Amino acid sequence: MGRWALDVAFVWKVVLTLGLVLLYYCFSIGITFYNKWLTKSFHFPLFMTMLHLAVIFLFSALSRALVQCSSHRARVVLSWTDYLRRVAPTALATALDVGLSNWSFLYITVSLYTMTKSSAVLFILIFSLIFKLEELRAALVLVVLLIAGGLFMFTYKSTQFNMEGFALVLGASFIGGIRWTLTQMLLQKAELGLQNPIDTMFHLQPLMFLGLFPLFAIFEGLHLSTSEKIFRFQDTGLLLRVLGTLFLGGILAFGLGFSEFLLVSRTSSLTLSIAGIFKEVCTLLLAAHLLGDQISLLNWLGFALCLSGISLHVALKALHSRGDGPKPLKELGSNPDLELLLRSRQPEEGDTDAEEYFLAQG
Repeated sequence: MGRWALDVAFVWKVVLTLGLVLLYYCFSIGITFYNKWLTKSFHFPLFMTMLHLAVIFLFSALSRALVQCSSHRARVVLSWTDYLRRVAPTALATALDVGLSNWSFLYITVSLYTMTKSSAVLFILIFSLIFKLEELRAALVLVVLLIAGGLFMFTYKSTQFNMEGFALVLGASFIGGIRWTLTQMLLQKAELGLQNPIDTMFHLQPLMFLGLFPLFAIFEGLHLSTSEKIFRFQDTGLLLRVLGTLFLGGILAFGLGFSEFLLVSRTSSLTLSIAGIFKEVCTLLLAAHLLGDQISLLNWLGFALCLSGISLHVALKALHSRGDGPKPLKELGSNPDLELLLRSRQPEEGDTDAEEYFLAQG
């Protein structure tokens, strides 16, 4: 009877993990193809991003309110001094990362975007070394060389290469390295109380919106104000359809962040990292099959080289975590701030889980 119960528990755990991975894939791959599809007819990616930020803020505020009502625990609200000094740099870097990524869809294919964006691990490692969050080791140098070499091979003589779009997404990856490094440093400041990603998302979105607004005003403001799809609309039905599609993208963006955290909470950051590797492969295969992206043998070899570097990075993280003796999975698998979905746990255990979540985003 005991053996049967263990088998059932193991099968249930496998099914639950696969379900969470599929949920993460649906949101992650879905928003990539959705944004690419939308930018073909709606050429205002910065406005699209700003509307997504507003939707994420709305759903984050709603989640906080629901949790507060169910748990009767007050949510953290930062003072203006801490908010501007501690959160603003992370918010600005995040806004530029997301904004430039969506902007690049106007010029490049999903396959080139996916490959270039995966190089964010390279910049995260570089900035982790600069801020002394990582120690310089030969294995890390090998990771950097593999990813950089793979990116070069993937873009070399690519038939669908676009320099402007490549520069935008590469800039987004560079800023993404700063973003996740600053995010990790922000989470390590326990006195701020932002260990829960929902609280972090809630505090980041307003400053992200304001940080992206000048870029939007310069490059899209005039064109959007004269566009018949938004400000000079003549067909109310068309306006509602456009706003509806943009709002749906915001729901996908919020669902992506939430599904990532839920996957880490129920499994581990290592599971998310490994799932992310296979997600890149699935995205490239879908891009080649559905969108007709042209990927040569040299490009595939470059992608394989880059994945080797990312896989080595994940393996090093796994060995490092095992050496540090992380908490058992069940202890990491719950959070009182998300009681509607997760079980309760002690407050001091939340710090490790939240840090793992953001480290896994690279």
